[in-house]
Amino acid sequence: MSLLSKINETKAYLQSKGIEKPDFGLILGSGLGELAEEVENSIVIDYADIPNWGQSTVVGHAGKLVYGELSGRKVLALQGRFHYYEGNPIETVTFPVRVMKALGATGLIVTNAAGGIGYGPGTLMAITDHINLTGNNPLIGENLEEFGPRFPDMSDAYTTSYRQVANKVADQLGIKLEGGVYLGVSGPTYETPAEIRAFKTMGADAVGMSTVPEVIVAVHSGMKVLGISAITNFAAGFQSELNHAEVVEVTEKIKENFKGLIKAILKEL
Repeated sequence: MSLLSKINETKAYLQSKGIEKPDFGLILGSGLGELAEEVENSIVIDYADIPNWGQSTVVGHAGKLVYGELSGRKVLALQGRFHYYEGNPIETVTFPVRVMKALGATGLIVTNAAGGIGYGPGTLMAITDHINLTGNNPLIGENLEEFGPRFPDMSDAYTTSYRQVANKVADQLGIKLEGGVYLGVSGPTYETPAEIRAFKTMGADAVGMSTVPEVIVAVHSGMKVLGISAITNFAAGFQSELNHAEVVEVTEKIKENFKGLIKAILKEL
């Protein structure tokens, strides 16, 4: 079955479950999935029940698709994303974004947990741009002309107007929202200190194992994008050791601010 056929089959299935045109897609990263529990008039579907859908195997990712209203907007939220390092084909990692677009979503808000190069743990960082060091690109292969051009422009991948709204809202809430460049790697190993020194020289402020593939597909599809990273640890070389438990722990501490920020941004966009 072609990728386009899979997208249309999944779209038809979700429509049959009552999912209509969402305003925004939400991709909720490590520890942030509970924001989906605040969605009102919700329709919740297990990933396992959705045709052509992947499975999330990471601790802190619930593996549910949640549709409904949040801050007065219709949202389609991923409670747990798919990662390349889980062994998923890049097509699977980005498939939900394709479906969001097919259903009519015009905007995407993507969140993640990231290691800090320019910032320390507990920082919220609006992504201004990214560097793709995953070793792959989700647009390799036949181009889906129905979605976008062969060579999409990535000059404003993280939509400037969305980020301006995010900064204004953060100021109103008294939340410090930094800005910076996110560097995406494949994982699942944390980076070596030498890699982090190289990434810093390249201009990266944060590093993580997600987001970049989804954003490339969103931009190709003509969607506007807001990306926010929760800096959950210093990257390698800046602290003695790295572990996923710390990522979850720091996310717990900052998630109320993070959730409040996302909800307020949605209201303004």
